[in-house]
Amino acid sequence: MIALAIPVLCELVWVLSRRYEHSADEIAAAVRRLASGANVVVNRRTVEAGLDVLEAGDDFADGVIAYEGSWLGAETFVSFDRKAVKLMAAQGKPARLLS
Repeated sequence: MIALAIPVLCELVWVLSRRYEHSADEIAAAVRRLASGANVVVNRRTVEAGLDVLEAGDDFADGVIAYEGSWLGAETFVSFDRKAVKLMAAQGKPARLLS
């Protein structure tokens, strides 16, 4: 059994994007293949939330943070990242930019 912690996937996505310059579609496909392994345990809902945001043009980690925050009971996504706040708001989610 392989346990994939969400921070590990955040780092993987960052490296594939920034270091190896893979497209969001390529990264999403790779993460889905990895997470779908029969012997892999991962929070699939969190992964899909991150991938939804990645495929919408923003950061996987922002999607993960927004999903887990909501799951924990937060009502508003709050970030210093202008682009992330704009994307969350565009998706109809309450979002606030810190400055």
